[in-house]
Amino acid sequence: MSELNLLVVVGSTRPGRIGPKVAEWFVDAAKAHGGFQVTVADLADEDLPLLDEPHHPRLRNYQNDHTKRWSEKVAAADAIVFVIPEYNYGLGAAFKNALDYLHAEWNYKPASVVSYGGVSAGTRSALALQGAAYALKIFMIPESVNIPFVHSLVQDGELQPTAIMDTAATAVLNELAKVAPVLKPLRAAN
Repeated sequence: MSELNLLVVVGSTRPGRIGPKVAEWFVDAAKAHGGFQVTVADLADEDLPLLDEPHHPRLRNYQNDHTKRWSEKVAAADAIVFVIPEYNYGLGAAFKNALDYLHAEWNYKPASVVSYGGVSAGTRSALALQGAAYALKIFMIPESVNIPFVHSLVQDGELQPTAIMDTAATAVLNELAKVAPVLKPLRAAN
C-alpha cells in the first residue's frame, strides 16, 4: 500500500452536476493504479460558505469548524487532482472559494486537473487555475485529463471513459507519483 495520499476534489456544487460521475471514474482509476491512498472531497459536501474567516489564511488562525475540517483534508494530501467544469470560460465560484480558504495547506503539492465540459473540455478552467495555483505554491504538472462533450459519455448513469481518457489518467497518476515524494521535504519544512 502506498504511503502517498491523493486528494480528489470535486469542484462543482451545482444541482444536477456531472462532476461526481467524472470523479468516481478517476477515483477508480487511481485506486487501480495503486500508487496512492485516495480520499475524495466533494465541495458540495464540504459546504464552505463564501470565505468567512476573519484572519488571512496564511496565519492558519481558523475560527470556523468548516475551515478546520477543510484544512485537515487538504493538509493530509501529498498530491491533488481537481475535477472541475468550466463556467463562463473560467473557474466556478465554489471551487475558487475553496482554494482561497487555505494557504500553507496547498503549498508544495503536485496537482493536476480532470476538466470536463463541451467542445473546450473545460480547458479554459484548467488554464484559469494556473494563477491561483502559482500564488498558493501548488505545482501543477503538465499532464491532465480533458473531457470534451462529457454528457455524451454518460450511459445508464455512469461515465463511460474513452481509451484516451484512461491513457491520460494513467499519465497523470504516474507523474504525480514521481513528483509527490520529491516535494515531500518541502512540505515537511513548511
